[in-house]
Amino acid sequence: MSDSGDAITRHHLIDRIFHWTMAATILVLLGTAFLPIAGLKFPWVEAHWIAGVVLAVIVAIHIVRAFFWQDRAQMGLGLGDIKRALQSIKWNLRVRRQPPENPGKYPLLQKLYHHGIAVIVLTLIGTGALMMVRIDTPFYPRDPYILSSNTWGWIFVAHDLASLSVLAMIIIHIYFAIRPEKLWITRSMIWGWITRAEYTEHHDPEIWPEK
Repeated sequence: MSDSGDAITRHHLIDRIFHWTMAATILVLLGTAFLPIAGLKFPWVEAHWIAGVVLAVIVAIHIVRAFFWQDRAQMGLGLGDIKRALQSIKWNLRVRRQPPENPGKYPLLQKLYHHGIAVIVLTLIGTGALMMVRIDTPFYPRDPYILSSNTWGWIFVAHDLASLSVLAMIIIHIYFAIRPEKLWITRSMIWGWITRAEYTEHHDPEIWPEK
């Protein structure tokens, strides 16, 4: 909990640094990937692979932190998430009279988004690391013939599909981040806190107890 009695910590500083560093590196990766295709020519290869290495490092740090220092249950999927999702559907269809129960720290859609972006980013990192063999880097000598042309083709397909997918996910993310009723979540990713009223309104303290 933060120093103010009315403010509750939702995101610690290290998690906010991870979020914004990841956002910056992905924007660099997308810019260096798609701007040359759009006709803006510049030496993009070095900036692209360096941003990819930075992304791989911060994702590795995040995975270690998630497993050893964070409450993994808050991002886990369970029957309670399904129950609340069904309640929400019935509530929106006016079939249910009472509003759906509050979730823990993250509602179902945020969890699904997180796991979806995790799969996409790990695909980008894995295929990107393999593709670095085709260029000159300080890590290993260039050897574009280490894999067959057919294998390289599938690697490029996976990398390109993941790139397009992450672009779509970013658009979705920004859309919900700027919706007026979601600005309290966006603020928490900037400053780290939510108010006690927001905590009570949107979260179940039994699932996500105040710390």
